[in-house]
Amino acid sequence: MRARFLLLTLLAGLLAAGPARSQHPQTLSDEAQVSLLTILPGDQVYSMYGHSAIRIVDPVLGLDWTYNYGTFDFGHPLTFVPRFVQGRLDYFLSVASYPRALAFYRTVEQRPVIEQVLALDATQRQALFDVLQVNARPENRTYRYDFLFDNCATRIRDVMEATLGEALHFDDVPPPNRTFRQLLDPYAADRPFLDFGIDLALGTPVDRIASARESMFLPDYLQRAFAHATLTRDGQTVPLVARTDTVFWTDRPAARAWPWPALLLWTLFAVGLGWTVRTWSQPPARRWPDAWLFGLVGVAGVLLLYLWAGTEHTVTRPNWNLAWAWPTHLVAAVWLSRRGGTPLLRRYFAATALGTVVFLIGFVALPQSVPGAAIPLLLLLALRALWWARPRSG
Repeated sequence: MRARFLLLTLLAGLLAAGPARSQHPQTLSDEAQVSLLTILPGDQVYSMYGHSAIRIVDPVLGLDWTYNYGTFDFGHPLTFVPRFVQGRLDYFLSVASYPRALAFYRTVEQRPVIEQVLALDATQRQALFDVLQVNARPENRTYRYDFLFDNCATRIRDVMEATLGEALHFDDVPPPNRTFRQLLDPYAADRPFLDFGIDLALGTPVDRIASARESMFLPDYLQRAFAHATLTRDGQTVPLVARTDTVFWTDRPAARAWPWPALLLWTLFAVGLGWTVRTWSQPPARRWPDAWLFGLVGVAGVLLLYLWAGTEHTVTRPNWNLAWAWPTHLVAAVWLSRRGGTPLLRRYFAATALGTVVFLIGFVALPQSVPGAAIPLLLLLALRALWWARPRSG
């Protein structure tokens, strides 16, 4: 794992270093060409949503560069992970040799690369080139990354709009008619546990319908938007994309896996149901299974609360999953493991059972989607809380 981290750090450094660039403004020749590069999703978690970059090539000047808004400094794992979790990871625009960047995606990551050559005239190409050169300066290149609204794809959309102005038209781009969450789900289809965790962590903001423009935060949808966009050039309206080339392709297996979280949690619920029925009239004999159950849910609640109140992420707050994943379950679990079912704890579990049942009845009316795999977990929580809160004889 550490070797992979060091390799990625080295490669990121090589890409970020970029080619030597003149400090003076350069004028592109009539042979210059501007392209949108779309790199399809890769095998690693950081690459699962794909990537976008701009390529500018001018054979007369001898330049062939990629402009990449998705570069970040790995630094040390002990500092990188906290910055990422807290939403305080700064990204920056890097400039790299196109052959070097292509070799990385083709040889190291083996990710397909699609190139859309843009039908810009000489003035538009020069304007975009000048803006990118200014943005790549050390004092300008850094920005605070936002998963949905400010990333490697949205930056390209924004710089194109700012440079081309009213000449660029995304009017004919069809809206996805899906929420942000629904747009994200297919990319984690082959990682069911990661998909489950992401669904729990993301809050209400991702459950509204994304507009056509907003959907461009995903490189696949930015590519689609460019394919449908038009451009006013020399008084005529033409397609923005003049040509689409498959630079590199490799067949990838279909992204689908067994829904392991749902299968495991339904199995756990079935076991819990059988155990509850069998021991309903018996005094508590084993406390540790319930201590683990409520303790793990409490840990999840602490993490969700931290993502809501302790980070700069905009997509993790508010989060209705905290209505059932109470952080206080962690305290209750410790109390249960040490002291058993005291009267105060029985009242706590009665409140837990009531709150969980109310959530199960009304969650369909919430402005947030609840993962289907969480339903058996909620049923088990309510069942075991009811068992601990039940009246006892003697």
